[in-house]
Amino acid sequence: MSEYSDVQKAVRVEKFRIWLAWLAGSLVLLFVWRAVAVFSKLGGTVAGVVAGVLFVLLTVTGYRMVSAVNRRADRERRQVLGEDYPG
Repeated sequence: MSEYSDVQKAVRVEKFRIWLAWLAGSLVLLFVWRAVAVFSKLGGTVAGVVAGVLFVLLTVTGYRMVSAVNRRADRERRQVLGEDYPG
Protein backbone atom coordinates (compact mmCIF):
# COMPACT_ATOMS: atom_id res chain seq x y z
CA MET A 1 0.00 0.00 0.00
CA SER A 2 2.95 2.36 0.31
CA GLU A 3 2.98 2.68 -3.48
CA TYR A 4 -0.56 4.06 -3.39
CA SER A 5 0.55 6.63 -0.82
CA ASP A 6 3.43 7.61 -3.09
CA VAL A 7 1.00 8.16 -5.98
CA GLN A 8 -1.24 10.32 -3.77
CA LYS A 9 1.70 12.46 -2.59
CA ALA A 10 3.02 12.91 -6.11
CA VAL A 11 -0.38 14.00 -7.39
CA ARG A 12 -0.80 16.49 -4.54
CA VAL A 13 2.65 18.00 -5.12
CA GLU A 14 2.12 18.21 -8.89
CA LYS A 15 -1.22 19.99 -8.50
CA PHE A 16 0.31 22.39 -5.98
CA ARG A 17 3.10 23.22 -8.45
CA ILE A 18 0.63 23.80 -11.28
CA TRP A 19 -1.50 26.22 -9.27
CA LEU A 20 1.55 27.96 -7.81
CA ALA A 21 2.79 28.58 -11.36
CA TRP A 22 -0.70 29.85 -12.27
CA LEU A 23 -0.61 32.27 -9.34
CA ALA A 24 2.88 33.49 -10.25
CA GLY A 25 1.89 34.01 -13.88
CA SER A 26 -1.27 35.85 -12.87
CA LEU A 27 0.69 38.17 -10.59
CA VAL A 28 3.22 38.91 -13.33
CA LEU A 29 0.36 39.75 -15.71
CA LEU A 30 -1.18 42.05 -13.11
CA PHE A 31 2.12 43.83 -12.39
CA VAL A 32 2.90 44.35 -16.08
CA TRP A 33 -0.60 45.63 -16.77
CA ARG A 34 -0.45 48.11 -13.89
CA ALA A 35 3.03 49.30 -14.93
CA VAL A 36 1.85 49.96 -18.49
CA ALA A 37 -1.35 51.63 -17.23
CA VAL A 38 0.66 54.06 -15.10
CA PHE A 39 2.62 55.35 -18.09
CA SER A 40 -0.10 55.47 -20.75
CA LYS A 41 -3.90 55.61 -20.75
CA LEU A 42 -4.42 53.94 -24.13
CA GLY A 43 -1.54 51.53 -23.53
CA GLY A 44 -3.10 50.57 -20.23
CA THR A 45 -6.38 49.71 -21.93
CA VAL A 46 -4.64 47.61 -24.56
CA ALA A 47 -2.47 45.97 -21.91
CA GLY A 48 -5.60 45.23 -19.86
CA VAL A 49 -7.27 43.48 -22.76
CA VAL A 50 -4.11 41.50 -23.53
CA ALA A 51 -3.68 40.62 -19.85
CA GLY A 52 -7.30 39.45 -19.69
CA VAL A 53 -6.87 37.18 -22.69
CA LEU A 54 -3.61 35.80 -21.32
CA PHE A 55 -5.22 35.22 -17.92
CA VAL A 56 -7.99 33.17 -19.52
CA LEU A 57 -5.44 31.16 -21.51
CA LEU A 58 -3.34 30.63 -18.39
CA THR A 59 -6.39 29.42 -16.45
CA VAL A 60 -7.49 27.04 -19.21
CA THR A 61 -3.96 25.65 -19.40
CA GLY A 62 -3.91 25.12 -15.63
CA TYR A 63 -7.18 23.19 -15.70
CA ARG A 64 -6.01 21.07 -18.63
CA MET A 65 -2.78 20.25 -16.84
CA VAL A 66 -4.64 19.24 -13.67
CA SER A 67 -6.96 17.05 -15.75
CA ALA A 68 -3.95 15.38 -17.34
CA VAL A 69 -2.43 14.77 -13.90
CA ASN A 70 -5.73 13.29 -12.70
CA ARG A 71 -5.88 10.93 -15.69
CA ARG A 72 -2.28 9.84 -15.14
CA ALA A 73 -2.92 9.37 -11.42
CA ASP A 74 -5.98 7.26 -12.19
CA ARG A 75 -3.88 5.00 -14.42
CA GLU A 76 -1.25 4.69 -11.69
CA ARG A 77 -3.88 3.94 -9.04
CA ARG A 78 -5.37 1.21 -11.22
CA GLN A 79 -1.92 -0.25 -11.70
CA VAL A 80 -1.13 -0.18 -7.98
CA LEU A 81 -4.52 -1.27 -6.64
CA GLY A 82 -5.54 -3.55 -9.49
CA GLU A 83 -9.11 -4.83 -9.28
CA ASP A 84 -9.69 -3.19 -5.87
CA TYR A 85 -9.96 0.28 -7.41
CA PRO A 86 -13.67 1.12 -7.83
CA GLY A 87 -13.21 3.78 -10.53
